[in-house]
Amino acid sequence: MPVLHQFDYIFAIGMIFAFLDAWNIGANDVANSFATSVSSRSLTLKQAMMIATVTEFAGAVLVGSRVADTIRSKILSVKAFEKEPSVLMLGMTCALVGSSLYLTLATKIGLPVSTTHSIIGAVIGVGIATLGADGVVWGWNGVSQVFAAWVIAPGIAGAFAAILFLVTKYGVLKRKNPFRAGLVAIPIYFALTTGILTMLIVWKGAPSLDLDDWTAGQICGCIFGVAGGVALICVLFFLPYLHRKVMMEDWTLKWWHIFYGPLLTRRGPVPERPAGTSVVPDYYRGHLTREQLEASHVPEHTIRDIEKNGEMDVNTKTSDEVSNNSDPVARDAQQLQALQQPSKGPWYTPMNLFRKAKYLFFRGVDRDVVSEQGAAKGPLRFLSGNLEKTHTYTPHYDNKTEYLYSFLQVLTAATSSFAHGANDVSNALGPLSAIYLVWNTGKLSSKAPVPVWILVYGGAAIVIGLWTYGYNIMRNLGNRLTLHSPSRGFSMELGSAMTVVMATRLALPISTTQCITGATVGVGLCTGTWRSVNWRMVLWIYAGWLITLPVTGLISGLLMGIIINAPSFGNSL
Repeated sequence: MPVLHQFDYIFAIGMIFAFLDAWNIGANDVANSFATSVSSRSLTLKQAMMIATVTEFAGAVLVGSRVADTIRSKILSVKAFEKEPSVLMLGMTCALVGSSLYLTLATKIGLPVSTTHSIIGAVIGVGIATLGADGVVWGWNGVSQVFAAWVIAPGIAGAFAAILFLVTKYGVLKRKNPFRAGLVAIPIYFALTTGILTMLIVWKGAPSLDLDDWTAGQICGCIFGVAGGVALICVLFFLPYLHRKVMMEDWTLKWWHIFYGPLLTRRGPVPERPAGTSVVPDYYRGHLTREQLEASHVPEHTIRDIEKNGEMDVNTKTSDEVSNNSDPVARDAQQLQALQQPSKGPWYTPMNLFRKAKYLFFRGVDRDVVSEQGAAKGPLRFLSGNLEKTHTYTPHYDNKTEYLYSFLQVLTAATSSFAHGANDVSNALGPLSAIYLVWNTGKLSSKAPVPVWILVYGGAAIVIGLWTYGYNIMRNLGNRLTLHSPSRGFSMELGSAMTVVMATRLALPISTTQCITGATVGVGLCTGTWRSVNWRMVLWIYAGWLITLPVTGLISGLLMGIIINAPSFGNSL
């Protein structure tokens, strides 16, 4: 039974805004993590959401941190609330209100922000309102690290991602036979990727496994053992499948044929491929280099229009291009029109209710995010800039070789998402845990156990946020920063993961949003020109990082200050 029944309403308000905060984590933080995979066409939007649903929820509930720094002891002074723990309960509720409202606005306008820094800013605001500026730890062990992360995280991630892509570019993609070089490199990359991601889980993503007592030998053995085992499986099962499917162009192969392994070498001749079928996707579909534009006999004035205005003249579009409407507003209107078509029977019949529920829940899934990235309207049109011109500076590589890296990209995206669910989600639910602790026990503790039901509650909210509104952030990132492909996306995601691993060992507070953005810019610059990166969007994202702390701090601080200083009955002036 809860001890502080008189504050049931504070607990209820905290539950509501904790759900909204977690919903925004799914719609903003998780969505920008998968924007790279979707933009490179390694995953469809629906596939990305299904993978993220499993990995985020499993990471949060199964191996999520059971202990959260509920009152952010690095930000606030713990002892100041010992006499009045209910004030902390109110403060964490105000922090959730400030953080969730800001994240909702940021998600609506398509601004990718750090959800961790959002709640930190809100807690700072609460601390200043209750304890004054002296009650906040401003030194390097506190708030200063957050400011330093704005430069450290994207810089290191960009360097790691650029090195990875340059090795791939000159070691595989630009070789005389890039596909054969890719087959040789794939087991090495799988070993490297799984080794680094094992570090991510051992050091960061699974604190509840209690691996702190592991020796350096045990950690190295685990890392190299996993990497070597995955490389061996790749050689025995994956390479024969890729050789048969891609090099021999066996269009009849299904995904489960991977388990045949060496037996695929005994498979008979490849049947004749039907017209109109392809073995691998065209990862550069809809994107042309300047040389390709000139070779396709596009009129010179059209090329100048692309470079000047960022779009082709409407009179040069084909009928297919005109009919394939990628305008998100028009697409929503078409879906709504289809929903509002005359139904048989009244609205409350099961079939009509099912149709409306399907539209409301899946409207965020049935979208072509890659096409919508080039169809920005309003202010986002200015931020997107001349995307066609920006993309013409990015060289295209062999599609079959790019196909090899799509599997690696799925692996990096899924494992990073699992680690995110295991660590960051529980930290985001820390304020709710503090509210529940005080409400239930009436006591204060800098470390509090996080009940499983809170992890399930937050994990469900994250999944709902991703499915219902995650597309908005995805279409505002990816190709709107620089042209994506599987090899580039793999380098971006692995570079970001390497930064997280390094920062974890050095105890640096970084954000996955900042890491993936820095990695994207780093890979984009590997084309040899700064023009391949959309700097307007980069500045827009940086502006979001800069205003996160002051805005959330102001909202939560003002709200907390008004409440604790408000007049009440029984208190004389």
